[in-house]
Parts: sequence; C-alpha cells; structure tokens
Amino acid sequence: MQAVSRNSHHVLALRAYVEMLRLKNYSHNTLINYRNWFLVFLQHFPDRKPSTISKNEIMDFMVRFRNSPKWSATTQNQLISAIKFFYEKLLNRPREEYDLPRAQKPEQLPTVFSESEVLAIIKATDNLKHKTILCLAYAGGLRISEIVNLKIHDVDSKRMVIVLRQAKGKKDRIVMLSEKLLVMFRVYFKEYKPKSWLFEGQGGGQYSVRSISKMIQACKIKAKVYKKGGIHAMRHSFATHLLEGGTDILSIKELLGHNSLRTTMAYTHVSKKHISKIQSPLDKL
Repeated sequence: MQAVSRNSHHVLALRAYVEMLRLKNYSHNTLINYRNWFLVFLQHFPDRKPSTISKNEIMDFMVRFRNSPKWSATTQNQLISAIKFFYEKLLNRPREEYDLPRAQKPEQLPTVFSESEVLAIIKATDNLKHKTILCLAYAGGLRISEIVNLKIHDVDSKRMVIVLRQAKGKKDRIVMLSEKLLVMFRVYFKEYKPKSWLFEGQGGGQYSVRSISKMIQACKIKAKVYKKGGIHAMRHSFATHLLEGGTDILSIKELLGHNSLRTTMAYTHVSKKHISKIQSPLDKL
C-alpha cells in the first residue's frame, strides 16, 4: 500500500482509526488489513475531510473499485468492513447498509495431503526444528500463527495437551499432545535450548511466519508433492484424517477452534471415507 497523503485530516483520521482498532482488541493481522484498506479509501479522496464524505460518494468509490483489476470477493468484503468501522465505530454513526451486495467468496475445497504425502513432506528435511514444526502442524492441526506464538510452558506433558493461548478470535483452546511429538520435543529442547518461544529464530526471538512458509514449500518440492497449499494444508489434512479415522465432527470442530460447525463440515466434502461409500453409476453398467 502507498504511504498516507499529507492531508492533515487523513493523518489524524488514520491515527485515530488505528488507536480504535487497538482499543477494540482487534488482532494484529486484522489491524494491518483494515488500516491498509482504509488508506486506499482515503487516497481516493485526497483533498477531503473523511467525515464529510457522503454515502453516495462512498458507493461511487466502491463501484469503481469493484470494476478494477484489484477486485476480488475477499478484498471487497475487507474494504467494506474497513470503511464501516470508521463511520460506525469511530464516528459513532448509525449502522449503514450499502446497496452494493457483499461479494460471495468462491466455494473452494481445502487442499488435503494424503497420509503418504504428509510423511514424505516430513521426511524431506533433516533439520530437527523444521521437522518438529511440520509434525506439530499435522499432529495438532495448528495454524501458522499459533505455531509461532507457542511458548515453552504451553506444552503440558503431564496432561498431554498443548495450550493455544489467545488464538484466532481471541480464544484459548487445547489440543492433544501426541506421544511421538513429545519424544521429538524432548530431543528438540536438548539440541536447541529455546528460552521463551517454543521456536526461535537464529538470532533469538520469535520464529517468523515467512520462514515456515518457505520451509514447507522447499520440503514439498523435495518430496515431489505438487498439490497447492502450505502449512495450512497440514491443518486441513489433520482434520480430514481424523474424520476418516472415525473422530466425530463436533470434536474436530473444538480441536480446530471453529466458531461454526458449518466451517468444519467442509471436511466431509474431501473425506475419502464419505465419498468412497457412494457407488459410481459406471460400476452398475
């Protein structure tokens, strides 16, 4: 995104906007996304005071944006939410319904690695830290943000659980601690001796999301796994393989930290157990 303009009204509005996001305890990623989209909105009105922009002008801006090459269902929905946050949360105006319909995200099935593909990806690295991260992602269905935010004391070997604190939606949850993963953790601790974060960078401090993303892509290439998807596909694989193994959908929902069962139900569409029970009409010919 481009830098904010020199319009003093824009500078003050953006500063207050970010402060309000922080006060509302929005996640760091949401804060960055909202700020960037609000900045796009401000740049469309370089000489205007944001509070004076009318609903019709906002509508005109959104229609133009929707017709631009940058448009997608996700970006449109983020943009509308970012604008509504300013007028409704910061300026305390009544809730406004814009006539432009919210774009529907295309229905896409999650990428799922087979068990043999998961094993091949894990075996593709000899780096103990990388192997431990991959095993953790698959063993507990963790998001990449949850992996980098784990601290040493979050691994509870007595209760055999991993505690995920303030995960997505600002909710704590627990997942099971695999016995194989616990053995791997003990070897990892002995070699790397992390001080605070479970996974630390070479210079200390929190391990980066970017490093994990690059690492799994390199492992996939070496393992000759050509499906799309990164570390999040390990989470999808975790859920799908549990479902295929007989774990009930409500338990999987809790393990994944989903708010809605509808989200978890997506895994029934990619589960080979459910699909294989349906006989193809070709077999009846």
